[in-house]
Amino acid sequence: MTDVGHLANVSYETVSRVLHGHPGVKPATRARVLSAIEQLGYKPNTAARALVTGKSRTLGIVVIDTPDWSSLSTLYGIERGARSLDYYTSVVSLDMHKSSIREATDHLIEQSVAGVLVIAPIDIANDALAEFPETLPVVAIEGDPAAKICVVMVDQVAGARAATEHLLDARHETVFHLAGPLDWRQSRERITGWREALEAAGAEVTKPISGDWSARSGYEIGRTLARIPDMTAIFVANDQMALGLMRALGERGRRVPEDVSLVGFDDIPEAAYFSPPLTTVHQDFAEVGRASLELLLKQIDSGTQSDEHRVIRAELIVRQSCGPPPA
Repeated sequence: MTDVGHLANVSYETVSRVLHGHPGVKPATRARVLSAIEQLGYKPNTAARALVTGKSRTLGIVVIDTPDWSSLSTLYGIERGARSLDYYTSVVSLDMHKSSIREATDHLIEQSVAGVLVIAPIDIANDALAEFPETLPVVAIEGDPAAKICVVMVDQVAGARAATEHLLDARHETVFHLAGPLDWRQSRERITGWREALEAAGAEVTKPISGDWSARSGYEIGRTLARIPDMTAIFVANDQMALGLMRALGERGRRVPEDVSLVGFDDIPEAAYFSPPLTTVHQDFAEVGRASLELLLKQIDSGTQSDEHRVIRAELIVRQSCGPPPA
């Protein structure tokens, strides 16, 4: 910063005011300082800044290592949002054990992170979150809505209900369900929305079958489902499993949507390029990331934990994988 000041012919304090966006700097002076910063390739030292201000510019992120695309999309949304706010991120990817979640959090605390975001869609993560220190700003993404910590979640129940109602509106007598793992909150809530829609319509509620989110499990379960002759509609808990299911149906000679209609969940970028393009439920991961950062930074600024909850709307995206049942 001293070198920048010498080149721009201003004081160290003026350089600091420009870097912090202080309004009391003349436009011509600000332009000289910014030009000197660019010419010298200056990058602020975040560690030194934290020592001076007592505030870290690093946020910790704990993400569970799973094949679920939504967790990675949420992670990317948070990282981009943090960068736009001049925060850095420290990411720890974990296996699915309560002890590893606590160890990861302790590791992040040792790094003096300002707060922690936990992408916590599974039960074991919610158990660990209940033991977090009360002084630590934290947001649980897809956490337990009954938790007494800050939670941001997508309305999974409403999204699943809309997906099932779309198939029922196409005059299918009932809708089968290929669910996700039952230790995931999203899986259980999507089952709830599916069941509520069927019960409201007076349709038969079949037993859901659980996969592991992967296209492989969708394919393997699909080989069984494809043999059910009166099955004409399936709501699939994520798009990857829907892709595997489509292949299994095709191998059995059952066409989508002429013989079987499908609706997925997540709206992955490839969903529009399935054959046929997949009707699915869109989750706004960018909004999840923005809301999560907003609530975490609010806690950091106030110095107190919050139990505020934020629910993000899910949206049905209609494409060509649904139609009326075969005559």
